[in-house]
Amino acid sequence: MPVPLEPVTLAGHHVRLEPLSLDHVDGLAAAAAIDRTTYGLSPVPEGVDGARAFVETAITGHAAGAFLPFAQLDARTGRIVGSTRYLDIQYWTGGDTPNAVEIGSTWLAADAQRTGINTEAKFLLLRYAFDELGVWRVQICTDARNQRSRAAIERIGATLEGILRNFRVESDTGGPRQTAVFSIIADEWPQVGERLRARL
Repeated sequence: MPVPLEPVTLAGHHVRLEPLSLDHVDGLAAAAAIDRTTYGLSPVPEGVDGARAFVETAITGHAAGAFLPFAQLDARTGRIVGSTRYLDIQYWTGGDTPNAVEIGSTWLAADAQRTGINTEAKFLLLRYAFDELGVWRVQICTDARNQRSRAAIERIGATLEGILRNFRVESDTGGPRQTAVFSIIADEWPQVGERLRARL
């Protein structure tokens, strides 16, 4: 069984990423309720019960070594504005150090979108993955239909690798999802990191 990644807090100017806990349930429910029409093809918990189930699933996944989940907080106000996590944590060479992770299960309250929070959160997660965990690869996936998400991932500097057919579940229909897979590899990180710093 994989060893769970150690919880860590990652802080920037726009966003603070805290280890996700049940203390975040009410704030997540409030953030998710602001304007649900903005989520489109992204699965986002609904109501306090939905937020609690979301957090409990994430905590269970962390204990199993599958996730490292975070609450996203506006660094200026301390308000909870969403969630993100590492998932699909891969150990190809043995030991306790992962070789690859995915950044996903990401969502933000409507009023936190297009504010710099998402870009900085991705920068913090990428920096920690490459510089602290020493991974070889970070991937980011999205519903292939989600053009806004795909464009945002490309702006980060990730490369589209292709479309995995019938891979994962569509959040709107419950049917099979066509998943666009992007990646950044360790050799690319210095250039990608500099570009993200400039954007921030």
